Amino acid sequence: INHIVHNGGLYKRPFNEAFEETPMLVAVLTYVGYGVLTLFGYLRDFMRQWKIEKCQNATEREEQKDFVPLYQDFENFYNRNLYMRIRDSWNRPICSVPGAKVDMMERVSHDYNWTFTYTGRVIKGIINMGSYNYLGFAQKTGACQEAAAKVLSQYGAGVCSTRQEMGNLDKHEELEKLVARFLGVESAMAYGMGFATNSMNIPALVGKGCLILSDELNHASLVLGARLSGATIRIFKHNNMQSLEKLLKDAIVHGQPRTRRPWKKILILVEGIYSMEGSIVRLPEVIALKKKYKSYLYLDEAHSIGALGPSGRGVVDYFGLNPEDVDVMMGTFTKSFGAAGGYIGGKKELIDYLRTYSHSAAYATSMSPPVVEQIITSVKCIMGEDGTTIGEARVQQLAENTRYFRRRLKEMGFIIYGNEDSPVVPLMLYMPAKIGAFGREMLKRNIGVVVVGFPATPIIESRARFCLSAAHTKEMLDTALKEINEVGDLLQLKYSRRRLVPLLDRPFDETTYEETED
Repeated sequence: INHIVHNGGLYKRPFNEAFEETPMLVAVLTYVGYGVLTLFGYLRDFMRQWKIEKCQNATEREEQKDFVPLYQDFENFYNRNLYMRIRDSWNRPICSVPGAKVDMMERVSHDYNWTFTYTGRVIKGIINMGSYNYLGFAQKTGACQEAAAKVLSQYGAGVCSTRQEMGNLDKHEELEKLVARFLGVESAMAYGMGFATNSMNIPALVGKGCLILSDELNHASLVLGARLSGATIRIFKHNNMQSLEKLLKDAIVHGQPRTRRPWKKILILVEGIYSMEGSIVRLPEVIALKKKYKSYLYLDEAHSIGALGPSGRGVVDYFGLNPEDVDVMMGTFTKSFGAAGGYIGGKKELIDYLRTYSHSAAYATSMSPPVVEQIITSVKCIMGEDGTTIGEARVQQLAENTRYFRRRLKEMGFIIYGNEDSPVVPLMLYMPAKIGAFGREMLKRNIGVVVVGFPATPIIESRARFCLSAAHTKEMLDTALKEINEVGDLLQLKYSRRRLVPLLDRPFDETTYEETED
């Protein structure tokens, strides 16, 4: 399915997203693959009970058997029979800065991935295609590192108190004023953890008698915050404005269940960039609906702040919208800024309220001073307040890398999800055996990638997820693309029926398709 919105109407620029349908044969074979794994897993569990099956690799260790089972039955089964087979594809330990290249500690398993042993060897110079280092600020040299080191020697590493007690430093105040200016809002507040920024602040904004309308693919932190709030939650289809408008209409017409009283508040929860789909929120349409039905909008810009927009100010900047139209602007410092923590920006009354009632503000320890300085220095760099154009160049480089990488993958014949301007690039793998195979084959070729499967994605939509960075050079991307192409042929991953024609003279914004036979 292609969504193409041209200039005019609510959009000031072309908006192009692609979610190519899964080929029927691939879907059937994926279900068959999971079916075979499940069938043989249950069969072998049955045979173990009767001492027929001698292989005990897919069972819990002897020392775990006296414990109460930690998982539900199916979770336990899935963990032992499916996840364990490819567990080596995750939690790989790196021992360097997570920049454009990383060093990784080699490990082996002699008991089918139940435990790992380090060999002592370090694999050097792996091209990092997995970290959220969008603007390349995860580095051990340069202005950010020098400023953070200076603050570390002056303030120390920790604050040992909350903001409301003895943990409010001048650096925290400076950071919040800078973030508010960067976002174009009245006020902002910073938190020490990005996940808790969502999960602890949503309950402070809504409660019983309120309605939350949440995108079906929202991040776990938004889902947890919505559940903790006690508000009624209704889900709309991903980025589907007809589905959202129907829920808004129903909410206003019917009110609360049983009593039919009007909802106290209606809060719409969306993300800027969806980190598994690579899609960008249809923000102009969401804002239009929000205004039409007098509801509130909570925008999570964890992946979009710094990574989108001509000046790196996120999805609001990308669409050329007014920040005042978004009631709650949330984002994290863990990705584009190479640091830790999160923020919420908005009207001064909102931020003053959260300073008092947010659990994250009242109970969490303040942000570490060197981390704060890393954010301050990187934000000033993006804004050009450091007297250089490095920040602007990085934002532009990321946009160029994103378009180039996505276009080349489509030309090769892979099914790629998401928006053409999204630096999150999902490459569809589908079949369970190909999840582990793709990760291992890429690592053999010195490329570090992230692979994702059920339950983080729908069962037939396993994928590899690449994250582009401004630190990636064209040579690095070409090397990665060459290896991806080779592994794609090896594992037969080129499922796309709509191949891009690689024309050197093709206009920048146009896409030409060539129909390919099944």
